[in-house]
Amino acid sequence: MKRIYLIIIIFLSVSPTKPQDINKIADFEKSIFEKSFKKFELNYPGDISIDVIYYKLYLNITYKPQYLTGEVTVIAKSKTDSLSFFFLDLSNNLQVDSVKSNSGSLSFKHNDDKIIINLNDTLNINDELNVTVYYQGTPQNAGLGSFVFDTHNGLPSIWTLSEPYGAKEWWPCKDTPSDKADSADIWIKCSSDLTAVSNGILTEIVYNDDGTNTYKWKSRYPIANYLISLAIADFHYYEQYFNYPPADSMPVVHYIYPEIFESIKTQLDKTVSMLKIFSDYFGLYPFIKEKYGHASFGRGGMEHQTISSMGIFTDGVIAHELVHQWFGDKVTCKDWSHIWLNEGFATYGEALYLEAVEGKEAYKDFIESTMSTAKNAKGSIFVQDINNISEIFNGPRSYAKGAIVLHMLRGITGDSLFFRILREYLNDPELAYNVADTEDFQRIAEKVYGSSLSYFFNEWIYGENYPHYYLKWDYTYKENNIYEVYLIIEQSHNTTPSFFTIPVQIKIATAIKDTIITLFNNSRVQEFNFLVEGEPVNFIFDPENFILDDSFIEDPHNFQIPKEFFLYQNYPNPFNAGTTIRFEVSVREVVEINIYDILGNKIETLINDELEAGVYNVNFDASNLGSGIYFYRMRAGEFRDVKQMLLLK
Repeated sequence: MKRIYLIIIIFLSVSPTKPQDINKIADFEKSIFEKSFKKFELNYPGDISIDVIYYKLYLNITYKPQYLTGEVTVIAKSKTDSLSFFFLDLSNNLQVDSVKSNSGSLSFKHNDDKIIINLNDTLNINDELNVTVYYQGTPQNAGLGSFVFDTHNGLPSIWTLSEPYGAKEWWPCKDTPSDKADSADIWIKCSSDLTAVSNGILTEIVYNDDGTNTYKWKSRYPIANYLISLAIADFHYYEQYFNYPPADSMPVVHYIYPEIFESIKTQLDKTVSMLKIFSDYFGLYPFIKEKYGHASFGRGGMEHQTISSMGIFTDGVIAHELVHQWFGDKVTCKDWSHIWLNEGFATYGEALYLEAVEGKEAYKDFIESTMSTAKNAKGSIFVQDINNISEIFNGPRSYAKGAIVLHMLRGITGDSLFFRILREYLNDPELAYNVADTEDFQRIAEKVYGSSLSYFFNEWIYGENYPHYYLKWDYTYKENNIYEVYLIIEQSHNTTPSFFTIPVQIKIATAIKDTIITLFNNSRVQEFNFLVEGEPVNFIFDPENFILDDSFIEDPHNFQIPKEFFLYQNYPNPFNAGTTIRFEVSVREVVEINIYDILGNKIETLINDELEAGVYNVNFDASNLGSGIYFYRMRAGEFRDVKQMLLLK
């Protein structure tokens, strides 16, 4: 086995480093991923021939009967010449009565959940169209909720949750997050004993003569269609204020089911301090000219712009939905394959809140727990099947692993650059109040960091799994109380990537001081030599837990002779292409380890040699074998043991 030696002489703690050859490494990694990971054009909802500028929803909603009568105005620009027709997304469950424009009635067809609208006049690029769709029906509860006629405490409650494809279930729109409207008005007419809540500022309440009220909400920030929402119930209203410099304030409003208000008031009161904490982290709350608040509804939480819909009021959920106002609402993922830009960031925001109010140890505990969840992630963080809602909102992958990617990036860049990356991402002229994909975030991160991070994003966003490390170390005395440390870092075989490239930290405790060294691990098997002052007494890999990994450290200086022969379960298991088998030898003996298929045929002999007493690891490369169950058997003198392992490709 070819080995690479690197000599590092160091006596002081080292901050994260950027190797000189990182651009060459990044280019090499990029070429590998372009071959192994096929990106594709998304067959995505929404008419690409128009650019939406404005929505106005005027909705008359009754609970008895459960019915919606709507007028939705759409103003858009043509993105092409000779535009004679376009379409809006609207469920076939709703009936379209007519479509009108300034030039009169328009002909249309409504099928396949689309309204195909014929224009009276042909438009050229950047020409403006203005149409109003008149429709009615009972919206269906689809996806994560869409539109629900619900109850609370035996009383009416009506609410929406349109993410990801539910908006078209209750109003005609361009159903894609990639095309934000510059502004929107949401007018809701409902029974006068109920309150209707939506995005932006409440400009007027009209008290009608028929026992109804009309609530007129105005949103003047750009908004994605799925973030437009409504919540209707006999809410208890509770108002606070977020004060921000120099002497301004913004209303923080809560529309809460009356029966739960007193029990959650203490939690609601934390919202103002959270606004201060996250404004310090990310920049001032992005919709400061409007409001922030909560509206009770029948799910866990949803980050509707300026008014999160809430069914759970724990610290974590309140923080999560608030962070979405920056990551998801101000800057929105361009399509659902990049949902980690919304959910991973909001989940990481929960960790930042704990760090701010409870300290670093609480942050570390959250990260450790989230890592445990992230290890269950299957496939890439980049969602490859956006037609499957459970794939988009996959907890271990989009939320937990997405958050840990940010934790690892913070470990690479250090705190100062990391938070600068987040702020510049949010304020980039091309991204602020607009949409972004992973490449946009990578562009900002590399600009701030000053070097390529392609290896990192390729492996952690488009790659799969996480590294499994096996480490051996030893040291010898040189002179003048200087010791040379020998370290081998070995990773198990992976598929995409075949191994992980990432800076790793090593903490060496000596009789004199502790030394932290950052090494750039860019080979599956890599050797390092370095000098330290004082005799090493302890060795810690990744002391700050920056890396999502499993690791085993063989420490000869804390080594004890095993009392008996022992065969461990391989790790990882199940495995893909490669795995490690560990075993113990209690006395000098001939040891034989063989691999068998499920039919008992011997596939390979991993070891057949006389070994001294000790603890050993041997790697099994199964890259040329098919998926299935295999067995490995160890023989040593009178000792016999067999274990099963699972190969998944």
